Amino acid sequence: MGLFSRTKKKAGWLAINFAPQGTCFAHIQRQPAGKPAVTLATLDAIGHSDEAGLEKLCKEMGVSQYSCTTLLGPSDYQLLVVDAPKVTSDELKSAVRWRVKDMLDYHIDEAAVDKLEIPRDKNAVGKPQSLYAVTAKNALIQERVSLCERVGIPISVIDIPELAQRNIAEFLEQEGRGLALLSFDADGGLLTFTAGGELYFSRRMDVSLPQLMQSDSAQRTHFFDRVALEVQRSLDHFERQFYYITLSGLMVAPLPEAIGLQEHLAANLYLPVATINLETVLDFTSVPELLHPERQSLYFYTLGAALRLEKQAQ
Repeated sequence: MGLFSRTKKKAGWLAINFAPQGTCFAHIQRQPAGKPAVTLATLDAIGHSDEAGLEKLCKEMGVSQYSCTTLLGPSDYQLLVVDAPKVTSDELKSAVRWRVKDMLDYHIDEAAVDKLEIPRDKNAVGKPQSLYAVTAKNALIQERVSLCERVGIPISVIDIPELAQRNIAEFLEQEGRGLALLSFDADGGLLTFTAGGELYFSRRMDVSLPQLMQSDSAQRTHFFDRVALEVQRSLDHFERQFYYITLSGLMVAPLPEAIGLQEHLAANLYLPVATINLETVLDFTSVPELLHPERQSLYFYTLGAALRLEKQAQ
């Protein structure tokens, strides 16, 4: 959700993710040729509740020199699929608000609403256009904006993990094919389906990274089975809804260490399964610590957010 514009000096985006383990920063510059370059990646244990410490950190990092984006957490927003209202483009946003008002557990007047079109089959004449409505409480959005302003972060955009993951998937897609991408963090799993750099479908899973990483092999296998079942159900749904897109495979985001999830999914699913190495799509020359899967796992959504293409304020 784009919110404000500020004067910026450096090209690219600095993404700031207030994660459970601290505040994660990543800056990426897209190149005319070659892989996007990660120029900065750091995680500090200072959290959003320590505003004095965060303000000092932001000054030391020179955050004011960047175009900044931040990520909402999974519990901060809803992603709702609705049919696009048949209205003019300048009326669309207010029409979407009206359409989602009964889907929320709070009054629509308290909601911030943005939209994202879901591409439709070009050969399906007359099929209604669907879109995602991204909704969050105004109070939550304003608190995030106010926090950023208090600590010296010139926030331009507030984003969501689904779109951060889409940004990474774009670099992994095969021409003319769709891609399923699965990631995990402390909040759970996120499965996205993209094609042509567009998000078509996403699903959250209540299996978290700590559950997958536990040492008890029987319990770990139990969670592997749950993940495989959820992925298969999502694949079935995707194939029914988006029958005109052929998937090239399922890719699993980097994990802190090899735990056998890729092999388990490959044995239980019909399509190819591979684990991502972000070194194949991003230039880590300035941040060699990100060559390690453990660090890639930690920065995954933050890197995705920093890959956004939207034009910056100048």
